[in-house]
Amino acid sequence: MDKSTELDLPYPDLQEYIADMNVMMALIINGPVKSFCYRRLQYLSSKFQMHILLNEMKELAAQKQVPHRDFYNIRKVDTHIHASSCMNQKHLLRFIKRAMKKCPTEIVHMSRGKGQTLMEVFESMHLTAFDLSVDTLDMHADRNTFHRFDKFNSKYNPIGESILREIFIKTDNYIEGKYFGHIIKEVMADLEESKYQNVELRLSIYGRSRDEWDKLAKWAVKHRVYSTNVRWLIQVPRLFDVYHTKRQLSNFQEMLENIFMPLFEVTVDPRSHPELHLFLEHVVGFDSVDDESKPEQHIFNLDSPLPENWTEEDNPPYSYYLYYMFANMSVLNHLRKQRGFHTLVLRPHCGEAGPIHHLVSGFMLSENISHGLLLRKAPVLQYLYYLAQIGIAMSPLSNNSLFLSYHRNPLPEYLSRGLMVSLSTDDPLQFHFTKEPLMEEYSIAAQVWKLSSCDMCELARNSVLMSGFSHQVKSYWLGPKYIKEGQESNDIRRTNVPNIRVAYRFETMCEELNLITQAIRTDQQPK
Repeated sequence: MDKSTELDLPYPDLQEYIADMNVMMALIINGPVKSFCYRRLQYLSSKFQMHILLNEMKELAAQKQVPHRDFYNIRKVDTHIHASSCMNQKHLLRFIKRAMKKCPTEIVHMSRGKGQTLMEVFESMHLTAFDLSVDTLDMHADRNTFHRFDKFNSKYNPIGESILREIFIKTDNYIEGKYFGHIIKEVMADLEESKYQNVELRLSIYGRSRDEWDKLAKWAVKHRVYSTNVRWLIQVPRLFDVYHTKRQLSNFQEMLENIFMPLFEVTVDPRSHPELHLFLEHVVGFDSVDDESKPEQHIFNLDSPLPENWTEEDNPPYSYYLYYMFANMSVLNHLRKQRGFHTLVLRPHCGEAGPIHHLVSGFMLSENISHGLLLRKAPVLQYLYYLAQIGIAMSPLSNNSLFLSYHRNPLPEYLSRGLMVSLSTDDPLQFHFTKEPLMEEYSIAAQVWKLSSCDMCELARNSVLMSGFSHQVKSYWLGPKYIKEGQESNDIRRTNVPNIRVAYRFETMCEELNLITQAIRTDQQPK
């Protein structure tokens, strides 16, 4: 890349990023700063309680005056859900039974160079369509998955068999993802029927080879997995160490090139990857996924090897992954903007477990994050996430099975303080029982935390604001002035959120920003 190209397509400086990270880490453990942020957060909680005492009945009255609109028919977006588990168990079970009855002789798998039919696959497991039940599928997360991410990952395998996962919920297999495409279409049909529920599904790109993007795009175009209710995010699992050990990758640079080079090529010349060009019109961003509680062997600093020199057996740390993803995305986005295409955002899994610096990286680089549970232990970061209004997609039912019991989940606390939080399902296949998992998530949250109708509608409005749906779509769902500030941005006839609530949030935010501005000015005055 020559110098002129570098100047045209800027990206965050590595030294600056690491220096800023160090400043942030020092800030988090600074005693006076911690005390200040803790008190401000306590104040925000108490102030919200006072607001509820004074205005709850007014908010309810405002909602009652709105014709037609209620919680059921406002738009809500599932801002964090994985495509491979976006259906519930009963749906998957019915689909498998239907496939066994309709096409038992279809060759679905190659074993030792010999094709296996669907019937032969099930015969090898000594099962028939009649034997199958939700219990035999055994894909629901239970008490045994708590703090056991490995056991949770194995729940993706129907009947504990990885071959069935490959046949039914993979895009790249012997039948070219045919069954998975059909299931996704059925989920999309259900969403379109419900009209008001929308999802942002995650599909994986692993970075093991250059042709992954083309295969995924071919699957998407072939099975027409497009819907007005659905947008796609691409999740990149942090598994370099696994691929390197298997000799699939020689260094980290190779992984980055496999992920980003096809995107640069299709942006420069859409005809180079025509199907990928079509697919990218429905992709809104990237996600970074894996078990955050895995111990990290390295700390990201200026001594860390560059990607082409990262040939160690150990996995790079979380902040390393995020920085290099973001740096590549920055260059790509500048190029896409110049070419008149939409840009992509970074929305990683962050703060579900693991060290606190994950949330620092998330704060510096992300548009939104998923989970954010550890903010409850870091008042400085929580206050910064509030001030910056960085979106947090929370999944209490998922957390309840994996990392944090439901009654300890900080969502109601975050909501009362004014953080930009939304409710999401994560994995309906593992955690939900009904045909409408997002409504199930809202329903349980409302019962457990005694959320009011206004709280529910505010969460739904947040989910739309956080989502990657286009400006035109958001204008239709929330009102044409949704990007403005204060109650002017709200259209109660579309959001069912009373102006009193929106005005309260805006005034509170202005008060906090003024307080900090005054504190900085006072500090800067000559002694």
